Amino acid sequence: QLDIEDRVMIGILKAKGDSVREIGRKLDRSHSTIVRELKRNACPVHGEDYLAHRADAIAGKRKRESGHRERLKNRRVRNYVRRKLRLGWSPEQIAGCLKKLHPEMYVCHEAIYQYVHTDALDYRGYLPRHHKKRKKKGQSRKHRSSHITNRISIDERPEHINSREEFGHWEADSMVSSKNRKAGLIVLAERQTRFIKLKRVNGRTAQNARKAITQKLCRYPGDSRRSITYDNGSENVEHELVNETLGTKSYFCNPYRSWEKGLVENTCGLIRRFIPKKTNIALISDAQVRRIERLLNNRPRKCLDYNTPAEVFAKLCGALAG
Repeated sequence: QLDIEDRVMIGILKAKGDSVREIGRKLDRSHSTIVRELKRNACPVHGEDYLAHRADAIAGKRKRESGHRERLKNRRVRNYVRRKLRLGWSPEQIAGCLKKLHPEMYVCHEAIYQYVHTDALDYRGYLPRHHKKRKKKGQSRKHRSSHITNRISIDERPEHINSREEFGHWEADSMVSSKNRKAGLIVLAERQTRFIKLKRVNGRTAQNARKAITQKLCRYPGDSRRSITYDNGSENVEHELVNETLGTKSYFCNPYRSWEKGLVENTCGLIRRFIPKKTNIALISDAQVRRIERLLNNRPRKCLDYNTPAEVFAKLCGALAG
């Protein structure tokens, strides 16, 4: 390894007419090192065949670029990755399905992330969080709590629900936009299968939330709707009426800790890929909501061995996952 001082000396000694072996002895370097330096980094300028500052710049550039290699060299893999990214799949889902369906084309999800961030910058908008640069995970937002009668804390929720051992336990949340705080989207997610149901409401009231939840879950058998976990938003105050209609049991996150129902919080993040925060939900049609629901329910999930939530839900529920 040569530094700028070594290269300056090489330039001076070479200008004096010293041989390669003489330069090597004076610098206490192998003559082959000097030969490689002159061969790789010589840059004729104004009749000179070696300039120290140019040689150092060339060597520095070569060193910086030496660690970079093209990601996803296989054209079939690149086309598959691009196609699935446009469908809203995450790199991890793409990698999992490649390994399962096309093992000869398998690449890890990290290679897909690096490919997008280095060689396919236009596709950064299709990544889960649309970040231009890769960022560390942050904390979720906190919500104000409200007084809810007969509220049962999530701390009292049985372990078989926490561990997802039993089917039929849901998490509920609501989404609003900064453009219209009244219109919103009720989001329901089943903990074991990751199956979701969405319902647009024109007013973020407790009555509308209750009607949306009961309408979406009443069509399924009783053993597929055992409990619902909520946050402390005022739209959830009619949870007891929901329980009377559906035969469910209610649990609530601790105040300012809505991340305790992490599945539905993550689901809201996925929905934001289709409905950004500044989108007026009042202008979103029911057909668009159904399309988002269908896309998310038919994406393979790593936690489901790359089966889709719709497939697993239909198998456990014994009914159409619609």
